[in-house]
Amino acid sequence: MASLRERKKAETRQRIADVATSMFVERGFDGVTVAEIAEAADVSKVTVFNYFPRKEDILLDRLPQAHELLTRAIRERDAGEPPMHALRRLFVGLAKQGHPLGGFQDSFPSFWRTVLDSAALRARAREAVEELEAHLAGLLADIDPHPRLTAALVIAAFRTVYAETASRMLAGATADEVTTDHIAAVDHAFDTLAGGLK
Repeated sequence: MASLRERKKAETRQRIADVATSMFVERGFDGVTVAEIAEAADVSKVTVFNYFPRKEDILLDRLPQAHELLTRAIRERDAGEPPMHALRRLFVGLAKQGHPLGGFQDSFPSFWRTVLDSAALRARAREAVEELEAHLAGLLADIDPHPRLTAALVIAAFRTVYAETASRMLAGATADEVTTDHIAAVDHAFDTLAGGLK
C-alpha cells in the first residue's frame, strides 16, 4: 500500500497532467505556457517542474508507466517463459484493455493530433521510443544473446503496428473497428520476429 504522502504526490501529478492535457488539446501544445498550467492546476511552476522535467513530459505523462509495464512483463513472467511470449502478452493485453499505451479508444485521436501538430512533442516522442528501446535492452541483457537487437526489433515492430492502427482512427475509424485487426497485426509481428528470435 502506498503511503498517504505517495498518494498525494500521485494525485498532484495526475491533476497537473489532466489539466494540461485538456488545455493542450483545446489550444495546442505551443499555445499553453507552464505558468498557465500551474495556475489552472493550483500549483506553482516549481511544482510542475518537480513532477515533469520538460513541458513535453506533461502531455506524455505515461512514459514512466511504459517503462514499468515492460519491466513487469520481463521480470514477472512465468519460469521458463521466453521474453518474447511475455512481451506479446503485454501488447495484446494493452490492446484488449484499450489502454493509452497500447490500445485504442475513440477519444485518442485528439491526443495524437496534438502531438502531431507540435514539432517539440514529435521530437520528444521519438526520444521516448529510443528510451524504451534502451530500457528493454537492459531488461534483456542477462537473458538474450543480442539484447539491443532484440529490443530494437520489438519496439520497431510495435511502433509500426500501432502507428498503422492510429492512422486508421485518424482517418475516421472507431476503436471497435480497429482493435481486432490491431491484435491480429501484433500477433503477426511477433510471429514474424519469432522466425529469427528465440
